[in-house]
Amino acid sequence: MSTILITGGAGFIGSHLAEELLRHGYDVRVLDSLVGQVHGGSTPPPYLSPEAELVVADVRDGQAVRDALDGVDAVVHLAARVGVGQSMYELSDYTSVNTYGTAVLLEALLDRPVRKLIVASSMSIYGEGATTPVAAVERRRQDLEARRFEPRGANGEELTAHPTPETKQPANSSVYALTKYDQERLCLVYGEAYGVPVVALRFFNAYGPRQALSNPYTGVLAIFASRLLNDRPPLVFEDGEQRRDFVNVFDVARACRLALELDAADGQALNVGSGESVTVTEIARKLAHVLDVEIEPQVTGKFRAGDIRHCFADITLARELLGFEPRVGLERGIAELAEWLETQTAEDRVDHATDELVARGLAR
Repeated sequence: MSTILITGGAGFIGSHLAEELLRHGYDVRVLDSLVGQVHGGSTPPPYLSPEAELVVADVRDGQAVRDALDGVDAVVHLAARVGVGQSMYELSDYTSVNTYGTAVLLEALLDRPVRKLIVASSMSIYGEGATTPVAAVERRRQDLEARRFEPRGANGEELTAHPTPETKQPANSSVYALTKYDQERLCLVYGEAYGVPVVALRFFNAYGPRQALSNPYTGVLAIFASRLLNDRPPLVFEDGEQRRDFVNVFDVARACRLALELDAADGQALNVGSGESVTVTEIARKLAHVLDVEIEPQVTGKFRAGDIRHCFADITLARELLGFEPRVGLERGIAELAEWLETQTAEDRVDHATDELVARGLAR
């Protein structure tokens, strides 16, 4: 029986992955620092399977990581600070945890090699998603201030957004995106140099039960839920027409397991998404509907540094190499999320987070 180490394994995706692996006969060890912003001080998190061995430690602690690797056959590296907005003013912490923490893990793996490494990357590395007839250029502040939210080509061309394939050139527009690309490339470079199979999975907007509802920098569905559960309208940036790909956490966990078990994707980066897109305003309305809350989203017209306009996944490669097919559609997934939300209490910290970004000139 194989033992899998999941760094960041007590978090939203990690806890679901732990259950997925346990169901399929693996032993699971979790290394997690239990950051208060995510976990709220609960040790261990009540949703973490008691069958998973929990090691409370920071991924930047080399000795703790080496100890956690004892007897481990493979690693799924999920440990990271998440959130575009916060990354733009907590630069040292995001860089330390995401980039340096990954380097610490890889150095530990030199002494305690494993048969395989899976690393969580992110759709954020793409910047703007794929467009025709030409690639989009990064949006300028003066365009956003003038409410010209749609990106253009280098010569002002109007663009049409399309599903984004892995061949799209990365364009990291936030500190978070840059550090996620660091994680991806560090692991792939390590794997090539040392002959270790590595797969980077570029997660799109994962959602589902166990998202940190009181963390104002978590996934947008959780942020919207925290507002609606407190009888407040979801705050939608720009004009609300930006498009995203929402993939259920159960599908994300299964994609991780498939990448562990199959070798066709070794040495590559793959998108993990639903293959469908929806506007941010639409997703806010869908969530309000399933929660039976008659609150319309508030489209603010404001913008944030580091945000992109459209990005949704082309999952052809994951289908071909992993046999990955999303099983949880958006309607069912949001309904299941709503059932879980009925048992939760959320502290709405969105206004505080927004005020912080505005005070630093990162939102307006």
